[in-house]
Amino acid sequence: MSPNGSDRSSRRPMRRKLPQALAAGLVLATATGCTYKDFPRLGMPTPVTEEAPRILSLWQGSWAAALAVGVLVWGLILWCVIVYRRTRTKVEVPPQTRYNMPIEALYTVVPLIIISVLFYFTARDESKLLELSEKPDHVINVVGYQWSWGFNYLEDVDGDTSTSNMDADELSGIPADMLEAVPEGAEGVYTVGTPGDRNPQTGNPGPTLWLPKGEKVRFILTSRDVIHSFWVVPFLFKQDVIPGHTNQFEVTPEKEGTFLGKCAELCGVDHARMLFNVKVVSPERYQQHLEELAEKGQTGYIPAGGARQEREGQ
Repeated sequence: MSPNGSDRSSRRPMRRKLPQALAAGLVLATATGCTYKDFPRLGMPTPVTEEAPRILSLWQGSWAAALAVGVLVWGLILWCVIVYRRTRTKVEVPPQTRYNMPIEALYTVVPLIIISVLFYFTARDESKLLELSEKPDHVINVVGYQWSWGFNYLEDVDGDTSTSNMDADELSGIPADMLEAVPEGAEGVYTVGTPGDRNPQTGNPGPTLWLPKGEKVRFILTSRDVIHSFWVVPFLFKQDVIPGHTNQFEVTPEKEGTFLGKCAELCGVDHARMLFNVKVVSPERYQQHLEELAEKGQTGYIPAGGARQEREGQ
């Protein structure tokens, strides 16, 4: 038999096995315990706010780009392994190629393009997510402290515009311009949490933050001690709670229910106990909850910590 015929016959078994190997690799790559319903979200929680689908879309695009690059790299590796295998070429050491300018330019320019595209979409979505409305429906001060959370509802609970309590010492660390969105006459109510608290409906640990469905809520994040991170899992969004620096963002809850929240920043020995719950209810039930807090005597605010900046006019 001619040498060429021998080479062709030796390649046939490899070609027959290649589809089987690729199929096996595909099964291994996709057999992660996810159902077909989970695949579009790539294992991420179901979004429950108006803003969360934008975050999910960004993650899906990033994963798709990573998968495309991975498939290309894996394909090139397999191609080199099969085509340039020693049993086929009979060459112990193949020719060594150096200073190939087109290839060097390719693997320099392509990563820069990929990073630039990812940067553009990330910056675009981040700007949109951090955009603040002129007048949100509700303003809540989230207070992080070792080892739980407190919530100051900056609300006009009694409907009397003359009962404003926005000059309270407890809020002195929040910059004045951040309080301009608070409704007139806000005397406020609060919830102060401990690690031993439990949600009465679900039994999940931590205090419970109540939110109204379909209404825009602005969170003002302050810390009394160290850096924490406010993360409500199905919001698909988290933001650091930093002593000496006040952060803020807005969401519009779209689904009623009780959802898990946690601190996403290692903040000390009992970091794992800094859990909380978010209960999304109808606007009417939310207002009723605020009135219940007032009836319990939880009026005013708990110390917020924050930036320690002087108010305008003081």
